[in-house]
Amino acid sequence: MVNTTAGPMAGKTVLVTGGTGGIGKATATGLAAMGARVGIVGRDTARTRAAAAEIAVASGNPAVDPFPADMPSRAEVRRLAGKVLAAYLQLDVLVNNVGGFWATRRLTADALEYTFAVNHLAPFLLTSLLLERLTASAPARIVTVSSRAHATGTINFSDLEGERRYSGQQAYSQSKLANMMFTYELARRLGGIGVTATVLHPGVVRTGFAAEDPSPVWKAFLPLIRLFLKTPGKGAATSIYLASSPEVEGVTSAYFVGSKQKTPAQPPATPPPRKGCGKSASTSSHAPLG
Repeated sequence: MVNTTAGPMAGKTVLVTGGTGGIGKATATGLAAMGARVGIVGRDTARTRAAAAEIAVASGNPAVDPFPADMPSRAEVRRLAGKVLAAYLQLDVLVNNVGGFWATRRLTADALEYTFAVNHLAPFLLTSLLLERLTASAPARIVTVSSRAHATGTINFSDLEGERRYSGQQAYSQSKLANMMFTYELARRLGGIGVTATVLHPGVVRTGFAAEDPSPVWKAFLPLIRLFLKTPGKGAATSIYLASSPEVEGVTSAYFVGSKQKTPAQPPATPPPRKGCGKSASTSSHAPLG
């Protein structure tokens, strides 16, 4: 598919996960308005198609494609990647936006803890499956939406899925820290091939975040909190900036708040070399993600 719409992103193809509402939809609308062909991923088929049509009208760009997929499912992510690869011979930007908060522990169809599966494992897998196409389209960008909540997160390897003790806030913070660590390691492995990896905090935005299963505190104070939250458009500004701005085209391994590069409150650590694997496994600039 070729997009002929004029604009600073004309000729570029972008995929945005979680694109049917909130920050994702605003990001897709902004990039489509700049001339990009935009694919949006959403859980519900009817809603995804409706959102694509709405984005096309709002942006004045008809090149908006719906990709329905239930991201908590590994099989669905693999099916999604196949659809994207079949539709797009070129992929310039991947915006890993999908994510959420759930106060109570639940499992996916793959028997994985839901928060970690949606917020980290889904973008990890999708990025891995699309990486070859992104590399072939270089210069390309991988933009992952995280949160300042990463600063209170720890990766609890002894209870990664909260089986012994679950806290919705800890599960969310852990997943956001995992986004940070993934981005920094991905950038290290992709160094020098023209594919950048950056991560961002969008701010606290007026969306449906946590509405499916809110914590008691969030539910009690949400009506008041909403008065002080950013609009989805303002929340999407950083994603749009990282996906399109010439100023950051070559910037990788970086964390952004707004248009400013920040030092993470908890710097992601590079994992130690794996014993017996040699340099190809631990120091290669383009080692597999698995």
